[in-house]
Amino acid sequence: MPIDASVLDQLFCNARTHNGWLNKPVANSLLGELHDLMKWGPTSANCWPLRVVYVKSPQAKARLLPLMMEANRAKTEAAPVTAILGMDLDFPDTLPKLFPHTDAKSWFTGNDALIDTTAFRNSSLQGAYFMLAARALGLDCGPMSGFDTAKVDAEFFAGTRIKSNFICNLGYGDPAQLFPRSPRPAFNEVCKII
Repeated sequence: MPIDASVLDQLFCNARTHNGWLNKPVANSLLGELHDLMKWGPTSANCWPLRVVYVKSPQAKARLLPLMMEANRAKTEAAPVTAILGMDLDFPDTLPKLFPHTDAKSWFTGNDALIDTTAFRNSSLQGAYFMLAARALGLDCGPMSGFDTAKVDAEFFAGTRIKSNFICNLGYGDPAQLFPRSPRPAFNEVCKII
């Protein structure tokens, strides 16, 4: 059964990428709700490579801001929360728990290329679920990739095999700071039915 048009508007049709933010905090409990909603999105073999660091405190923001492209610093500083969405290259170690009905961990043994591809693809999928869950809970999103990946990894994922995928500001967007919506391609420009 299709969901109500107002829900589609909130998730897709009227949702925007925000660069300006209202001075309104995001409760940690809401971030927990976000996780509890987005965790149900499918990944291949339930591999769940996504790892998230929520940057909220002024001290943590001060560590992150110099690692952002200059054009992304002010909006990241103003956002109540900045999520660093990473991918754990050690995700196969969790497969005995998350996909217990077969030996899925063995599929990845000695195959770094498969680990990298699976981690990137599935953490990207999870990042999309993350943004839809955030929007469903009334938050606005500002995803971006303009940052120094190696430095973010060293600063926030040191001592792990987690690599950053993308960054997403979260909060309550300031509609006064939105610019006109960019066009999207028509179905026949990008799709084909065969």
